[in-house]
Amino acid sequence: MTAWQVQEAKQRFSEVVRRATDEGPQIVTRHGEEVAVVIDVAEYRRLKGDTPDFARFLLTGPDWDDDVEFPRSRDLPRDVDFD
Repeated sequence: MTAWQVQEAKQRFSEVVRRATDEGPQIVTRHGEEVAVVIDVAEYRRLKGDTPDFARFLLTGPDWDDDVEFPRSRDLPRDVDFD
């Protein structure tokens, strides 16, 4: 991880962002103390947990137990000749 002083990070922000995407997290320091980290958005989302796994996605769907009635045709099925 590369460390950037705040002033340098401000002046070279595009490079800080590019390196965060290409190389990994970039640390920003103020008076020698680490104060911030610039990371790729995909890594941020992974760490934050915004992307639910497939099971969670299915479990958070609507509840169809008794709320909806699906209309069904009262017609009898047609005869099919297999000869």
